[in-house]
Amino acid sequence: MEETSAGGLVLDRHGDQPRAALIARRDRQGHLVWSLPKGHIEKGETAEDAAVREVFEETGIRGVIVASLGTIDFWFMADNQRIHKTVHHFLLDACGGALSDEDAEVVEVAWVPLDEVADRLRYADERRLLERVHEALAGAGPGGSAGGIA
Repeated sequence: MEETSAGGLVLDRHGDQPRAALIARRDRQGHLVWSLPKGHIEKGETAEDAAVREVFEETGIRGVIVASLGTIDFWFMADNQRIHKTVHHFLLDACGGALSDEDAEVVEVAWVPLDEVADRLRYADERRLLERVHEALAGAGPGGSAGGIA
């Protein structure tokens, strides 16, 4: 079975130090797991549209896409089925909204200083995406758009 999702790293760059909105869920053992917001691409949506929607739904923050951070794919088991999941990740600039954990799947949301995000994220593949953030921001300038990074 194949699944495709999109999401990303939404940054607030208006303070002294950029910060990212991260979400937390509970794993099967009840531990808090911090990750990037993401979710399924709905029929008729592009990956970019889904990323913007999912970031807003899971964090309460409206964002505009600055660049692509890359794609992660992995396998997992659910309901006795082996599922191959592909997740498209984007870098977004926060442009409105207010941090909220109202999404039923999200236990907690937090603004985390960008230089602390890697320490907070549970998944190594998401931490590796952070390597592209500074390159994307350098190409974007303050509040601007850098286009896609492959």
